[in-house]
Amino acid sequence: MSLPAPIPLRRWAVVLVPGVLLYFSPLPGMEPVQRHLLAFFVAMIVAFMARPVPMGVSVLVTMTLVALTHTLAPTQIFAGFGNSIVWLVFSAFLFARAVTKTQLALRLAFFFISRFARTPLTLGYSVAISDLMLAPFVPSDTARGGAIIAPVVRGLATALGSEPGPTANRIGAYLTLVGFHCTYAASAMFLTGMAANPLIAELAGRLAHVDLTWGRWAAAASVPGLCTFALMPWLLHQLHPPELKETETARALARDRLSQMGPMSREQVILTVIMIVVVAGWVTAPLHGVATTIVALAGVCAILLTGVVSWPELLGDSKTWDTISWFGPLIVMADALSDTGVITIIFSPAFTLLHGWPWPVVLAALAALYLYAHYGFASMTAHVTALYPVFLSAALAAGVPPMVAVLSLAFLSNLNAGITHYGTGSAPVYFSPGYVSQSTWWTLGFALSFVNLAIWLGVGLVWWQVIGLW
Repeated sequence: MSLPAPIPLRRWAVVLVPGVLLYFSPLPGMEPVQRHLLAFFVAMIVAFMARPVPMGVSVLVTMTLVALTHTLAPTQIFAGFGNSIVWLVFSAFLFARAVTKTQLALRLAFFFISRFARTPLTLGYSVAISDLMLAPFVPSDTARGGAIIAPVVRGLATALGSEPGPTANRIGAYLTLVGFHCTYAASAMFLTGMAANPLIAELAGRLAHVDLTWGRWAAAASVPGLCTFALMPWLLHQLHPPELKETETARALARDRLSQMGPMSREQVILTVIMIVVVAGWVTAPLHGVATTIVALAGVCAILLTGVVSWPELLGDSKTWDTISWFGPLIVMADALSDTGVITIIFSPAFTLLHGWPWPVVLAALAALYLYAHYGFASMTAHVTALYPVFLSAALAAGVPPMVAVLSLAFLSNLNAGITHYGTGSAPVYFSPGYVSQSTWWTLGFALSFVNLAIWLGVGLVWWQVIGLW
């Protein structure tokens, strides 16, 4: 058996040099523990990009060093595995496995292809519209994107002969990117589209004395949101074009395959019923008060108890456990940066520098800082909890109109998820199959962040004034 190739020294240098410098160099306003935590986090993120080892190994090494240096207590380090978002991601992976195993995803994919695949672009728009239609009712981008849309996207790619690897760019990579970038855009359009949006509404009332109702949120988001949905599938088609150009043959094949499949199997019927009940549980959460994650886990139990997916199959799903191994600790690290005040210390000089500038300039600067701060978060809810009150207070102090400040930061609290493959619970589910490389994911995410800023702060500001919000 041949040994693995040695990792180039320059990759280790890229990771270790910034980490070591931050660890030992005094930083203004930071205690040693804060500085050490920042050093480990930066080194881990750089390791994600340089990839000297797999992500799970980078996280394991980081968390071990964090414990050995007493930067965080062991109980804090392992707390990530008890985070509800981690278990919602786990549930999404199992739902995805179930719809793949039963071929329900393929059945849905063939239906989509037969009806909408006049071109790869129209198929992309059908994926986007499907997410948009679910967004008002499913109050979690992880549940909606990860458990419902992502498996269908994978089924579409498979049905069109596109698998991770040499055929990824046939159409799978394009559909994956469309699904992901439209998931968080849909979350931004509705108060019920993402778990932390109601918290934003509460903070808006408390800090800015703004009543951010469901209707007002939807009205404010309607025009910039629809612009995003009209542009995103086309823009991704230009930036990362699928190799597949002609889909008429695929439509005919899809109709033929649907006919060959015949009626739904027992497992498909059971899974469909379970999914409908789970979605109903998410939609009616305000009535019964059961958390989204618990509803999802109840669906997982039903899938296992009915034999749709067996326990040994779940244990053998390496991608699920790999994602859990790095996503949970990553949440811990990101939360610790907030809890120890590191995030506030980093942004305080910027707030001071912006003092006295015209409010449009302040708003643009705060919006950009708020969005790109998400490189340091693995959860939109954590981001909102840590930064929304701080940035909203800074915007109000600078004279930004209250409704403008509230809405801008509210929508960016969802749109910021697009810049990394870990920024929200649905991101690992879309990313893990391997259709899109990490470098491409980050490059496109960064590029599209400018598009989102232009639409939601450009078109958005004009629209909010037209409808009398400021």
